[in-house]
Amino acid sequence: MGVQNKVAVVTGAGTGIGRAVALELLACGYRVALAGRRREQLEQTRTAAGDDALRALVVPTDVTNEESVRGLFDQTQREYGRVDVLFNNAGRMSPELPVDEIPVDVWREIVDVNLTGMFLCARAAMRIMKAQDPQGGRIINNGSISAQSPRPMSAPYAATKHAITGLTKSISLDGRGYNIACGQIDIGNAATDMTQPMADGILQADGSRKQESRMDVAHVARAVATMSDLPLEANVQFITIMATTMPFVGRG
Repeated sequence: MGVQNKVAVVTGAGTGIGRAVALELLACGYRVALAGRRREQLEQTRTAAGDDALRALVVPTDVTNEESVRGLFDQTQREYGRVDVLFNNAGRMSPELPVDEIPVDVWREIVDVNLTGMFLCARAAMRIMKAQDPQGGRIINNGSISAQSPRPMSAPYAATKHAITGLTKSISLDGRGYNIACGQIDIGNAATDMTQPMADGILQADGSRKQESRMDVAHVARAVATMSDLPLEANVQFITIMATTMPFVGRG
């Protein structure tokens, strides 16, 4: 199947990494469902696509809500007929607090978005991918380098990102009999509004605050497009893309 006939769903498509990936996939010829909480931001993403905006579908979605997620995938299927790629991207950071000071409601909010939201979207995508003809598709989960090495004072975020690695492996196994591939991209310091604190000075393991280098988010978008374009007989199971000099390799 040529790229021009492929359909992608991108969650968190209104800002940051999600917007960059959605625009890259549209530029590559995909039809893309843009999912996110705020319609205005999704419309801004579609407008930024220029002539490619004709292949973009705006679907306001709360990934923590089962009915909302079902509506996203139902509408995508009605409009485009299938789902070939899910970039499972929607997520949020956690407040800078030690474990013993994290309110339970904050913990649950972050787990709902970062983990349960990814599960709900993956489940909905797999159901369509199993039933469609030709069968199969690809799910790409947005992990984080925090899935491998946490930052201090970030337990809810780090815990959910570690859990996503387990979810990625489970989807990979459960999808094998249905031509469904699943991979994970772990991103370090892509330049978005969310990572602005890293440029301003962010907490380090030794208690100091230091500025950290960031990379153009376009590099992430190209990496996701490369993963998406592979034939289903091949899979990038895990990939790490990061600002070259950020503190991660040995956290230094």
